[in-house]
Amino acid sequence: MLVAAIMDIVTSNCECVEKESFKPWLPGNAEMRDIAAAVQVIEEGDMHLDEGERNDDDDDGGRGMKGIGIKILEGTTAIGLSRTTEHMTLDHSNDTPSELDRDTPRTLALMNKHGSSVEQANLSAAVVPGLWDDLHSQHVAVPFAAWALANWAMASEINRSHIEELDQDGEAVMCALLAPERSVKWHGSLVARLLLEDHNLPLSDSVSDWASSLLSTASHASKNEDISLSQMALSAFIVAVERSHQARRTVMEKGLELMRVTAKRTSKHQQVQEALAKALELLSTEDSHLSIEESQKWCGILLSWVFGKSSSNEIRSSAIRILSCILEDHGPSSVPISQGWLALLLNDILVSSKASSVKEGIDKVKTQIDQSNILSAGQTANQLAVGVVSMAGNWLTGSVDTSPLADLLSLDPFAGPYKNLKKDNPPKLDVADSALATLKGIKALTGICAEDSLLQDKITDLGLLCLLRRYLLRDDYEKLAAIEAYDASRAPEAQERVSSTEGEVSPSNTNNPSSVRVPPTAHIRRHAARLLAILSLLPKVQKVIAADEGWCKWLEDCADGKISSINDLKIRSYARAILLNVICHQQIGIDSINSGPENGSRDGTSICPSYDDMIFLINPERPHWKCPGKDQSSVQKDKSSSNEVDTTNSDSTAVTQVSDVADSSKSFNVSNNDSDSEIPQMDIVFVHGLRGGPYKTWRIAEDKSSAKSGLVEKIDEEAGKLGTFWPGEWLSADFPQARLFSLKYKTNLTQWSGASLPLQEVSSMLLKKLVAAGIGSRPVVFVTHSLGGLVVKQMLFKAKAENMDDLVNNTVGVVFYSCPHFGSKLADMPWRMGLVLRPAPTIGELRSGSPRLVQLNDFFRRLHKRQMLQVLSFCETKVTPIVEGYGGWAFRMEIVPIESAYPGFGELVVLESTDHINSCKPLSRSDPSYTETLEFLRKLKAQYTWREV
Repeated sequence: MLVAAIMDIVTSNCECVEKESFKPWLPGNAEMRDIAAAVQVIEEGDMHLDEGERNDDDDDGGRGMKGIGIKILEGTTAIGLSRTTEHMTLDHSNDTPSELDRDTPRTLALMNKHGSSVEQANLSAAVVPGLWDDLHSQHVAVPFAAWALANWAMASEINRSHIEELDQDGEAVMCALLAPERSVKWHGSLVARLLLEDHNLPLSDSVSDWASSLLSTASHASKNEDISLSQMALSAFIVAVERSHQARRTVMEKGLELMRVTAKRTSKHQQVQEALAKALELLSTEDSHLSIEESQKWCGILLSWVFGKSSSNEIRSSAIRILSCILEDHGPSSVPISQGWLALLLNDILVSSKASSVKEGIDKVKTQIDQSNILSAGQTANQLAVGVVSMAGNWLTGSVDTSPLADLLSLDPFAGPYKNLKKDNPPKLDVADSALATLKGIKALTGICAEDSLLQDKITDLGLLCLLRRYLLRDDYEKLAAIEAYDASRAPEAQERVSSTEGEVSPSNTNNPSSVRVPPTAHIRRHAARLLAILSLLPKVQKVIAADEGWCKWLEDCADGKISSINDLKIRSYARAILLNVICHQQIGIDSINSGPENGSRDGTSICPSYDDMIFLINPERPHWKCPGKDQSSVQKDKSSSNEVDTTNSDSTAVTQVSDVADSSKSFNVSNNDSDSEIPQMDIVFVHGLRGGPYKTWRIAEDKSSAKSGLVEKIDEEAGKLGTFWPGEWLSADFPQARLFSLKYKTNLTQWSGASLPLQEVSSMLLKKLVAAGIGSRPVVFVTHSLGGLVVKQMLFKAKAENMDDLVNNTVGVVFYSCPHFGSKLADMPWRMGLVLRPAPTIGELRSGSPRLVQLNDFFRRLHKRQMLQVLSFCETKVTPIVEGYGGWAFRMEIVPIESAYPGFGELVVLESTDHINSCKPLSRSDPSYTETLEFLRKLKAQYTWREV
C-alpha cells in the first residue's frame, strides 16, 4: 500500500473521470479547513509546515521543508513536498513510514484503511499521461491538492459549495489551470467543469478567464498530442461558454484562432472534434455570430466535419447548424461557401452512385440512363469546383495563400483548380456563370437521387436541406447581380476621373452595365423545389419542414400564389405537394398513435397520398388541395353493367374513398371551413406526349396553322410556350368539381439526345406514383396527347394485371388527342432511316402494326364494351413540320393519320386545319378541341351520384 497503491488509486480515478464513470474516493462532507488548505496550496504553489526546532539530522538537512498536510481518505494524512523541493518525507499520523527502494523516486504515499477492498483491487492500473511524470519529478504538493479538490468537488454538492465559498474569485481554479504540471491542469479543468455544471452555484467573475485558459490548455495539449488533457479542458470550456455571455464574447474576440489550430491538429481524434464542434456551435448560434471573414476561415474545417468519414453524427449536426447560420447571417457573401458545400455534396454522392451503378437484374436502358446521369454529374461537379475557386479569386484583396478561403480551397475537388489559380491575375467569373453552375449542380444531384431512396437519405444527412432552404427563401444571386451591375455602372466614372487626371481618353464601352447578365435564379428555385418535393417523402425531412414555421409559411404563400416574384406553375405545384406530403403524414402519424393503424385501400395503398415530382397539382391554391382526414365517402357508378363475363374485369363496382379536408398544424395556415360542395368529385389527369411537358403541351397556340419547329429533336419544344395554360385557367373554372393533375416523364425521339425508358417502363413508373398519390380512389379521367394515350393504356393494362382494381374500376373516361393507337408514320420513318436518326426505344414501339399496340387496343375495347369507361378521340388533319430551316426547305408529314387516331370505338372529333402538335391546344373556349372535352367531362359527371357511407 505504498507507491503502487497510491498510483493505482489516483490514476484509476483520473481515468474513470474521463469515462464519466468516476466514483470519488474522498468524502462528501469534507472539512472546510482541508478544502481551504488545498485551495491555499494551489494558489501559493506550496505550503509551509510547522518547522519547530531546526535539526541538522532532519531528512531535509535542517532546511525546513515545504509541503502539504491534508486529511484525506477518512482521516489519513498525506504529506508531500512543493515544486521547489528536491526531496520528500512521508509522515503518516497513524502509521510508520515505509522504506522505498533507492532506485525508485520518492513520492507521496496515500494511506486508506479500505485500501484492500475489492473495489480498489479491481481498479485499473492504467496511467493517465502526465500524472506519473509529476510524481516521479516529486512535484507532489500541488498535484495532490488539485487531485483532492477534484475528488471533493465530485463527491457532493456541499463540497462544491464550500469550494466556491473559499474561492469566490476563482483564483485557485485559475492557478490550477495555469500550473506547469499536467495533472494539475487536468484536475483543475475538472474542478472548473464541476463548478460550472452546478447551476445552484453563482458564476465566478473569472469564468471568462477560465474559458481562455481552458482553451489555451486544450490547444497546447493537442500540440503535444495529449488528447486526454485536451478533452478534459474542452469539456469545461464548453460549459463555460454555454453559461457565460462574457466568456463567449472573450472567446469570439481572442480564441477562434486557437480553436481552429486545435481542430486541425486533432482531426483524427473524434472526441476532441466533437467538443470543438459543440463549442463553436454554442459560440455561433447564440447571441454571437461569426463574422464573414471568420466564417470563410472556418468553412473548410466545417465542411470537413460534414463530409469526414470519421465524423460522428454529433460533429456533423453541429457543423451543419453552424454553416446554416453562416448562410443566414451573410447571404450573398456566403455564396462561395454554399456553392462549395454543393460541390462537395455532389462529389460525395457520385462516389456512392458509381459504386452501385451496375447491378444485376437492372434493365439495360435504365443502366444506360444512370451512367449518363453520373457522367453528366461528374462534369457538373468539376464546373462547380472551378466556379468556387474562380469566385474566391474574384474576391481576393491580397495574396492567394492568405485568402480566408484557403482551407476550403485546399480540399478536394478544389485543390487542383486552386493550385492552377493565377496569383497575379485570377480568372474572373460573373454572377450568372456562378448561378448557372449551381443550377447544374442541383439538377445533377436530382438526376442521380430521384429514384434512389438511400442516396436521398444520405444527401439529407449531409445538410442538403439547409442549401435548399437558402435557394428557395432567399435571392443571393440576384443580390450579387445587383451589386455587380452597380459596380459596373460606377466603373466608367472612376475610369473617367483617372483619364482626366492623366489626360487620356476613357474607353466608352468598358464595363457597360448592360453587359451584366441576369442569373437564372428562377430556374434554381424551381429545381430546388423539385428536389425538396422528392425528399419530402422521407419522414426525417417531413419532421424538419413541419418544425420550421418560416419554411412552412413560405411554402403556403408560394402554393397560393401570394409571392409576387414567383409565377412559375411548377414551383407552386411543388410547394403544395411538399405541404401535403408533410401535413398528411404528420397527421396520419398522430392518428396512428392515438387510434391505431388505418386500413389502406384494396390495392394495399396508404390512406395518406404521397406526391412525387412527376405529378403536378394544377391550381394548388384551390381549397380541395388539403390533407385527407378520416371522413370518407364512396361513389358508385350509376349505370347498367353488362353481365358478360370477361377475363379483363371481374368486378364492375367502383368504390371510391373521398376524404374530407383536415389540417392538424396551425403553422401551415390552412382553413378547415370547406363545404361539401368543395369536395372534388373527380380527378382529371393530363398526360403529355413525345417531347412534351406537363404544362407546355397544354398551352394554347398563337395560331393553329403551324407550330414553330426546328430539328426533329425540338418538335413541340417551342409550341405553345407563350399561350394560356387552358386546364388551369379555363377547365378549373368551367369544371370546378374536379382535382386537376398533370404528369411528367422523359421522352426522346432519338438516342442522340440521351436514353429514355421504353413505353412499358415509363408506364410502370407512372402507375406506381399515381397509386401512391391516391389517384384511383375516386372517378378518374385521363386527358392524353399522342404517346401519352399509349402510356395510359399500358398503365391500366398493368394495373389490371397486378390487381390494382381501384384505378382500373374508377377510370371512367379517356380523352385521346392524336393518339397513335395503331402506330405513327413518325416511327415508320426512323425505322427506314435508323442508321441516321437512331430512334429511341419508345419510338420503335410506335411502328405501324405493332402487336403490342393491337393488344392494348383490344384491352381498351373490352373495357369500353362493358361500359367501364368512355372514350373521346381527336384527329389531326394537317401535316406537321419535322425538319425545317436548312436552306428554306422543310420536311413535313402527317404524324398520326385518322385510321390510327380512331381506336374503333367511342366518339371521334376531326379537327379542321390542325396539325399534330396543336391538336391539344385550343385557340379559345369555343374551339372544338376544348368544348368537346368539356362536354365529355360533364356527361361523365352526370353518370355518377354521391352518397355518404
